[in-house]
Amino acid sequence: MTSDPVLTTWRARGPVRAVVLVLHGGAENGLNVVRPWGLAYLRMVPLARQILRAGGPHGVEVRLLRNRVRGWNDPDLHPVADARWALERIRAERPGVPVFLAGHSMGGRVALRVADDPQVRSVLALAPWTPIGEPVEPVTGKTVVIAHGTRDRITRPAESFAYAERAQAVAERVVRIEVMSEGHAMLYRPGVWNRLAREFALDAAGVAPLTAWSVRPDQRLRLPG
Repeated sequence: MTSDPVLTTWRARGPVRAVVLVLHGGAENGLNVVRPWGLAYLRMVPLARQILRAGGPHGVEVRLLRNRVRGWNDPDLHPVADARWALERIRAERPGVPVFLAGHSMGGRVALRVADDPQVRSVLALAPWTPIGEPVEPVTGKTVVIAHGTRDRITRPAESFAYAERAQAVAERVVRIEVMSEGHAMLYRPGVWNRLAREFALDAAGVAPLTAWSVRPDQRLRLPG
């Protein structure tokens, strides 16, 4: 296990108005070191760049976290500890600047867990791993967007839908998006995921609200791609 996680930063143009922290996926268990060429990590690099392209000109700084190890590893929860480490770094360097979290798979679960950080405003969880019993209290008072492919066989769309339903009781706003004919790796409908990333960045910058916010909490928004 490496001594620290790795946090890559892409600077905004001009004054920083928001920071988007991007969190990659992993596995339920595993102490293997996460390498820069690991697929779960690499999958988030183009997404982070999409956020930067959209939000960077408007003051959005993007940070991509590389975890120490691959697994969730209950009860140690290594990626949760790594995300909190990253949030502490951001708080020290960007005090008072709102933080937005974007995570895929296990990274989506991590984002939802650490949303209780006082600097965090919103979460974008892509194909998140939200098993039955996943606590919703961390998203209290936050805005949450969950997007899940209807053909995902790695994390269960039904479980993220159940999570979204429960989270409505505590979150400021919750929307769950179904991406039609999409699997877990976000490969078949890249335009949909990129659009979500760009809109999330513009929402973070205060430039334009997410299209998803126009959907009522009791609706499922389906995107064909």
